[in-house]
Amino acid sequence: MQSNFRLRHVILTIALALAPTPALAIDEALLPRNLSPWGMFISADIIVKTVMIGLALASLATWTVWLAKTIELRRKGALALQRTRALEGNIKLTEAAERAGDAHDAVAQLIQSCAKEAELSGGVLDDGLQERVALRLERVEAAMSRQIARGTGVLATIGAIAPFVGLFGTVWGIMNAFIGISESHTTSLAVVAPGIAEALLATALGLVAAIPAVVIYNHLVRGIANYRALLGDASAQLMLLVSRQRDHREFRLARAAE
Repeated sequence: MQSNFRLRHVILTIALALAPTPALAIDEALLPRNLSPWGMFISADIIVKTVMIGLALASLATWTVWLAKTIELRRKGALALQRTRALEGNIKLTEAAERAGDAHDAVAQLIQSCAKEAELSGGVLDDGLQERVALRLERVEAAMSRQIARGTGVLATIGAIAPFVGLFGTVWGIMNAFIGISESHTTSLAVVAPGIAEALLATALGLVAAIPAVVIYNHLVRGIANYRALLGDASAQLMLLVSRQRDHREFRLARAAE
């Protein structure tokens, strides 16, 4: 009986020695050493790397536009509000034009345009003057609106196409992962997982670039709408100013008087 036990032990030892090495033990050597986002980026395909770099640059552009436009909107909005409130008092167009001087902000240009049309009209007070002033103010408003909205189109573009760019990187990475499966002749998860993880990282970066771009774009659109409303208020105040001076027959400018 003891000899049978020894024989079985010898047979089991030989069987274990001749058995093939598990696929997982072989495939572990194929795994990248670093599965962090940076490690997956380094080991990714050149196409996937290009997609990731492009999405990172798009995200950087998004935050740059947000910072620049936020500062611009606050500065120009505060100045427009200040000048609009000054027009609400008992002030004449001549005084408003002198206060505006040669400034280049939006409300100052509205005042200068209104004063220029009044000067060109030679002090003739009729309905045609108000129509011409309204046309000039409308043109200035449109120009200032286009200027303040410059750069926001980049955010709309990033928000629209970044997810699809990330999806392209994911599809390309998964395709390479399946090619690797076919070449290694194994379906072990240890072989499939790294390539799929690298591919999904591209989709994640696409969402990281797109979601803030959409949110920031909507935020800036609301800020630009408020700024346009301020310009509309300033134009209305100028039209009221012209109308009051016409009714009182006191419509004169310094240059016209000369």
